[in-house]
Amino acid sequence: MSETASVAGKARSAPGGPDANRWKALVFIALAQLMVVLDATIVNIALPSAQQDLGISDGNRQWVVTAYALAFGGLLLFGGRIADLWGRKRAFVLGLGGFALASALGGAATNEAMMFGARALQGVFGALLAPAALSLLAVMFTDGKERAKAFGIYGAIAGGGGAVGLILGGFLTEYLDWRWTFFVNIPFAVVAAAGAYFVIREPAGGRNRSPLDVPGVLLSTVGLVALVYGFTRAESESWSDSLTVGMFVASAVLLAAFVAVEAKVKAPLLPLRVITERNRGGVYLSLGLAIIAMFGLFLFLTYYLQVVKGYSPVKTGFAFLPMIAGMITGSTQIGTRLMTRVAPRLLMGPGFLVAALGMLFLTQLEIDTSYAAVLLPGMLLLGLGMGTAFMPAMSLATLGVEPRDSGVASAMVNTSQQVGGAIGTALLNTIAASATTSYVADHIGGATSRSQQQLVQLQGQVQGYTSAIWFAVGILVAAAAIALTLINAGRPGGTTVAGSAGENGRTGEAVEDELAVPVVMH
Repeated sequence: MSETASVAGKARSAPGGPDANRWKALVFIALAQLMVVLDATIVNIALPSAQQDLGISDGNRQWVVTAYALAFGGLLLFGGRIADLWGRKRAFVLGLGGFALASALGGAATNEAMMFGARALQGVFGALLAPAALSLLAVMFTDGKERAKAFGIYGAIAGGGGAVGLILGGFLTEYLDWRWTFFVNIPFAVVAAAGAYFVIREPAGGRNRSPLDVPGVLLSTVGLVALVYGFTRAESESWSDSLTVGMFVASAVLLAAFVAVEAKVKAPLLPLRVITERNRGGVYLSLGLAIIAMFGLFLFLTYYLQVVKGYSPVKTGFAFLPMIAGMITGSTQIGTRLMTRVAPRLLMGPGFLVAALGMLFLTQLEIDTSYAAVLLPGMLLLGLGMGTAFMPAMSLATLGVEPRDSGVASAMVNTSQQVGGAIGTALLNTIAASATTSYVADHIGGATSRSQQQLVQLQGQVQGYTSAIWFAVGILVAAAAIALTLINAGRPGGTTVAGSAGENGRTGEAVEDELAVPVVMH
């Protein structure tokens, strides 16, 4: 081995070099991320059974989902800042412990108040856990190629975990009891917390010990809660409902005040430099739009398969497997292999367009649609495209961020996903419901028998789903356009990404000549 290789070896083993346990740490970080993502869909499958057992009214059942969404979405920025302040490892382990306790409370719930409280607590600790997990990856994996692999795995879990939740939720609800959709989180959390405690070594010097921006915390939390609640209420009530409109107005005022405060205070909760950098801004915006399309589709396909096609919960879960396979392939094979060779926008843009093509297949749904001819290729393309786009998006969202900002930058990724999910569920569900009502009103007059009326109702539902999916196609095309237009970062190559300003004073740049010394073999 030449002297050059020796120098490279010393560079990698230097105090500022990568953690020797980083790949072991990835296992536990990925496990925690899987638990959080699973929880977003696993409870939906169990909801009808839980509602019946606990005597939850139809009007209140939405709070099983909404309580979690409000706490999680509203507190994400605060959770990211706490991770920067306390340390990401500490926030990660505390978030896991709290999530496990909240899950135990939910599984043991005896009435609706106990259930709603447990779901809100899950959201609180999830808001601490999720940004800590992503920011740990950001500060532990600094080499370009290693970062691509790590974020490929993370992106596959972030994208496919929701579909896995449908399968697991179906199994647990059908063969055990709905309470196990909560209890299943406990072993996940215990293993991940124990592993993280013993394995993760957070890089030194990355904390942000500035005093907490209390006005920013209050304005962002209340503003985001108002925004998420406005969309969830629009779904259950209407867009013209006075409280819904009031929530949107309040959210706009509070978030505008939040931006004004952040521009003036010395130690902002969300430094505007995090979101005004065009690449990160492009990621947050395009990812949020893609999630709008994705979450709406999960909802429609679940209802289509169970109500229209008559699938059991377990069979419905398995029907989503092609999407999971596509996401894993797109993220770990296509995205990871190409990320160091092409610019991120050339993965994200085409990825979103391939996903839109998959959605286009699904606009052809009818009552008697063949799974193999339409659903299978549609879900496969959707998963492939989303997986390919998610991986560089997750990496780019935290690339070049100073270590002291990595928690809040990671929180912005989760915030764009959470708000996108709330918007997607409300917006696309409203479009579907309107199209269904219109179709039934136009065709029910010609149905003379009860069976014909039921057929018209089912046809109306499918018409509603396809109308909403057409909108989702357009949203994905818009996400692709934003990614291709706004994101201009070059390919990371095999470089080492500097997480903080070095002696040269540069922050977040690829410093190939200085750190990634080429290895020359004789």
